[in-house]
Amino acid sequence: MSETSRLALPLLAAAQAQKHVTHNESLLRMDALSHPAVKSRTLTAPPAATEGDLYLVAASATAEWAGRDGQIAEWRNGVWEFYAPFEGLSVHVTMEGIGLKYLSGAWQEMDGVFSDTRLLARGSFGALSEHRVIEAELTALSGAYVETAAIIPDRAIVYCVSSRTTVTVTGATSYDCGLAGEQSKFGGSLGVSAGSSNLGVIGPTAFYSDTAVRLTANGGSFSGGTVRLAVHCFVPVAPSA
Repeated sequence: MSETSRLALPLLAAAQAQKHVTHNESLLRMDALSHPAVKSRTLTAPPAATEGDLYLVAASATAEWAGRDGQIAEWRNGVWEFYAPFEGLSVHVTMEGIGLKYLSGAWQEMDGVFSDTRLLARGSFGALSEHRVIEAELTALSGAYVETAAIIPDRAIVYCVSSRTTVTVTGATSYDCGLAGEQSKFGGSLGVSAGSSNLGVIGPTAFYSDTAVRLTANGGSFSGGTVRLAVHCFVPVAPSA
């Protein structure tokens, strides 16, 4: 056996000369295949690349990528190195903000697994339409109200803020989830017991500045507890060129 079965890492042989060469090759392969992030999965010809860039070779590849469809290509030391995928291998596609997993001989999209941002559309001038889930956790609740950081982005179109009480809230009999001036916009009289949750669905609403989400205590002031929040929204991005 000259290499490992999954990552094909070269193994040292007994009494082998220049062991550092084999050892370094194993390290380089591990560096490429440990939590790999490929720049694109749609190219069929090698692009201009910088050291360490990874690409997922598209079908019907040409030039130096010919015959490498579906493999991971790495630009290393001035040449392309290739890694054959194996069952269960996952990659992140940075251009699209999505994850892929190699299952049953094919790359399959794993929606939302690796990123809180999902690219919905890209224009030829670089404009983007993104879907985002932005999460925050408020712990040791105290006072009449508590706020997150400004987690709703400027120009976001929000359609839901969901919540879950993960540690029982004390001091209040219930709480509202909303904004300054609209304290129950995303839900009113929410449960204080651990495990209580709410989907605060609203009509799509545009925000024109970074905005915090506020929890307001009912029936007394907060004296403890933990609540997790998630903003569900669409975000447009202007053309980049």
